[in-house]
Amino acid sequence: MTFAWPDLLWLLLSLPLLVLAYAWLLYRRKKNTVRFASLALVKQAAGKGPGWRRHVPPALLLLAVATLLVATARPLAIVTLPSQQETIVLAMDVSGSMQATDVQPNRLVAAQEAAKAFIKDLPRSVRVGVVSFAGTAAVVQPPTQSREDIVAAIDRFQLQRGTAIGSGIVLSLATLFPEAGIDLSQITGARNMPVGPKDKQKKEPEPVAPGSYGSGAIILLTDGQRTTGPDPMDAAKMAADRGVKVYAVGIGTKDGETIGFEGWSMRVRLDEDALKNIASATRAEYFYAGTAADLKKVYQSLSTRLVVEKKETEISGLFAAAAAVLVVLAAGLSVAWFGRVM
Repeated sequence: MTFAWPDLLWLLLSLPLLVLAYAWLLYRRKKNTVRFASLALVKQAAGKGPGWRRHVPPALLLLAVATLLVATARPLAIVTLPSQQETIVLAMDVSGSMQATDVQPNRLVAAQEAAKAFIKDLPRSVRVGVVSFAGTAAVVQPPTQSREDIVAAIDRFQLQRGTAIGSGIVLSLATLFPEAGIDLSQITGARNMPVGPKDKQKKEPEPVAPGSYGSGAIILLTDGQRTTGPDPMDAAKMAADRGVKVYAVGIGTKDGETIGFEGWSMRVRLDEDALKNIASATRAEYFYAGTAADLKKVYQSLSTRLVVEKKETEISGLFAAAAAVLVVLAAGLSVAWFGRVM
């Protein structure tokens, strides 16, 4: 734990003065006590006396003062808090290579099941959008909090020709920033998102630090073998310039397998290097999913990373609340034992 205003901790040196003041009050009360002729009569009249209990409420009050003094120094600690990210876009590969069975029952079905499990674990406050891509990209579900709509969109996937990873990233960016005026007609083959008259005059946004955007993220799931569309690294740079992290999930095996699709025969392998470069460019991470079980573990890990995060935050409020509890406890014990607040 650190402190934003550590110099104020010197105020804790006043605590011994308070202890001395309390001792002086006790001495003064004892000195002013009426003298009786017989000490035995005093004991008989006063009874057993409060004993150690008389010191408990003042001790609790002193501890409350100490806690408040620490709070004034603005303590900081690393705590786990809900993430600021409010929108997650799943960019999922639906190209022919996703029918490969090196991940059982095949890559696409395993990806669908893991994605649905991931969505189930997210808080309801997080909006999720779904983008599918093959030769072109399409928004199959705009960002929503309805888990039923998201699952239905994922279940509607149909395999298509081509793998335009860059298109999937660009369209995911346009889904996160619908008013940014990103040109989709020439980049992805999809229609432009509607923009207002003012938005048409907007210039390209000033680049920000990669990974600095805290209200959204993209999760890219693919085998990493691009066959068409814009360069994925150019798309990754667009994301990096907007501060958006692109978490890349590689599905399949490095050896891959030979599949047939619409009369074509092809060897499909996992291109990890391409996905690692995309994640690195956006200050995100790459995850390998070689089996269906691995894929589920990856999504569980992503859920933890996207929903909560550890960060340094001020905890002065916690100290103030603890001090308030101590004050109430001290007053309550004093009333219960002695019939007065203090």
